[in-house]
Amino acid sequence: MKTTVITDTQEIENVIRSCSSCVVSFGGDAPYALPMNFAYAYPYIYMHSGPEDGHKLRLLAKNPKVCVVFTSPDQKLIYQHPNVGCSYSMNSKSVIAFGAVEFVEELDEKRQLMDVFMKQYTKNNVSYSDVAIANVKMWRIKIEQLTAKHFGQSKRQY
Repeated sequence: MKTTVITDTQEIENVIRSCSSCVVSFGGDAPYALPMNFAYAYPYIYMHSGPEDGHKLRLLAKNPKVCVVFTSPDQKLIYQHPNVGCSYSMNSKSVIAFGAVEFVEELDEKRQLMDVFMKQYTKNNVSYSDVAIANVKMWRIKIEQLTAKHFGQSKRQY
């Protein structure tokens, strides 16, 4: 099965917007990856967490660089011949973004970014208490590098 690079920015954005979560990989002494919810407004990816000093925040304090992976939810198993194992593949698309996390501290900006975040998941108008906004750790990742691929396209016949 063939893998092709996706260069069309609208197709890349469609893959990202089709996802309800992503996987964030952190640097450190050992590999660490974590599924997270997100918001997207090019050229930024936004995430949030609690203010507690957890493993991911300790890793970010040492190295703010992350890799964020988005995989299309409409993956489908395909094959070119049912009796040829190497002809099986998943028809899917993925986007990988690289950047560094910076934390947003200003309350009004955090509130605005939470609105961007919530629009990813609901059409409802939502509100936040000052205490909730003060206690959220808002992440902003400026995309420094972006790659995208489409997997599982037919390239030969058996």
